[in-house]
Amino acid sequence: MERTIVRCAEGHVFSTASFPMQHLGAGRIGPGRLLRCPRCARLRHSVPVASEKR
Repeated sequence: MERTIVRCAEGHVFSTASFPMQHLGAGRIGPGRLLRCPRCARLRHSVPVASEKR
């Protein structure tokens, strides 16, 4: 299963497996999703972090 690196509205960066696929428990708001942030333990609007190419 592919993991996606995302950033929540508070600026916390974490990985999730539920972001790229449609998930019944995740709310859709624009390009991001509502996900439970493991750092602040709240539902936050999260967007994918652009991968850096080196």
